[in-house]
Amino acid sequence: MTDDFGYLNARVRARRQTLLKESFFQEALDLSFGDFLRLLSETVYGPELSGQSLAEVDRSIARTQAGLLGDLPRLVGGEAREAVRLLLLRHDLANLQAVLRAKATGRPFEEVLLLPGTLKEALWRQAYEAQDAAGMAQVLAVPGHPLARALREVLRETQDLSRVEALVAKRFFEDVVKTAKGLEEAFLRDYLSLEVDGENLRTAFKLQGQEVAPEALFIRGGRFVDRVRFARLLEGDYAVLDELSATPFAPLAGVRDLKELERRLRCLLLREAAKGASDPLGAGLVLAYVKEREWEAVRLRLLARRAYYGLPRAQVEEEVTCP
Repeated sequence: MTDDFGYLNARVRARRQTLLKESFFQEALDLSFGDFLRLLSETVYGPELSGQSLAEVDRSIARTQAGLLGDLPRLVGGEAREAVRLLLLRHDLANLQAVLRAKATGRPFEEVLLLPGTLKEALWRQAYEAQDAAGMAQVLAVPGHPLARALREVLRETQDLSRVEALVAKRFFEDVVKTAKGLEEAFLRDYLSLEVDGENLRTAFKLQGQEVAPEALFIRGGRFVDRVRFARLLEGDYAVLDELSATPFAPLAGVRDLKELERRLRCLLLREAAKGASDPLGAGLVLAYVKEREWEAVRLRLLARRAYYGLPRAQVEEEVTCP
């Protein structure tokens, strides 16, 4: 098995050809659910679309993405495999947070929208069915996943869901950044540092006004959001965002609520990841592809719900569009 990105990137370039065009999403904004299903059936998601329900659409998206992303680490060896694995571990973190929230709010597992990571859906179902968060950690420990240790450690400190999510993310990102520093993949390292900055911004917005110790939640490894700026934003000092005008986070100027922050963060991180497409011999191309697929899944699920519930176009257009 090759240890460089030559073969893997050739496979990724072929798979990028199956990414849905922007015209698909613009057309889908005005379709009925039946017409949306017809349009989706004509894409790479069609073979997995076996029913006419919203749940079947979600399953089609999940299964197709798992097939298009889940095998990437197996197509390469050595440091290249480790680099690709780091990208999919990020999805595992998102899945853990989604399962924790679903269990806390009583939402059924079938409504949890999983991303294609290193763990299969069946294991996430077992985690959801565990008695509590500590039981989830035990389930994750079976395959030796690093999130198991992180979750166990956090639960010794707090049971508050918002803080559990923030502290698990802190441990996860600091471990990932540390691992990435040992790899000869400069684009990947720089991008992960931006994700750390983004996570610090999200955490500061989520926990604004609460009595928290900034040093306990701040994630080390970012480039532009230092501990001082993080603490100021926790206290409601939005001038921090204006100070980032000379960085990739300039589009965040003027943001005052979490929803808008997350929307703009998503788009700017997508733009930064897309720059990796010009990195044919490194991890950048795979990074761009993984993020493109992730965004595609988010858009498809939102558009499916717009069509299913007959929501007005304007209600979801902003959520499925990046300027």
